[in-house]
Amino acid sequence: MYLDEMREYCLQKKGTSEDTPFGPETLVFRVMGKIFAITSIDKYEFVNLKCDPERAADLREEYHGIKPGWHMNKKHWNSVMADGSVGEKLFKELIDHSYDLIAKSLPKKVREELAGL
Repeated sequence: MYLDEMREYCLQKKGTSEDTPFGPETLVFRVMGKIFAITSIDKYEFVNLKCDPERAADLREEYHGIKPGWHMNKKHWNSVMADGSVGEKLFKELIDHSYDLIAKSLPKKVREELAGL
């Protein structure tokens, strides 16, 4: 999945914004202010995505293109390689999973606001 495709896919989700809080080379996607995806703009090699810990470990064993999250909590984040080793369908499913995990962890009031968008 190319950077522009990944970016477009993330931005179509309700309550999503993007910014570069770690400098101009790192693109961050947030749902209602909470990070669900991080990638490099200049060197788009992978996307860090939140994942259920048990599923994260299973995915790393099954796919060589899914690794422990680079510079992230390795229990909860995976780096999903953007080199084609992870199919587009699974890539999108993992973006969805990350978004959903973050959205579900939002305070009730914020979740209700998100639902109303």
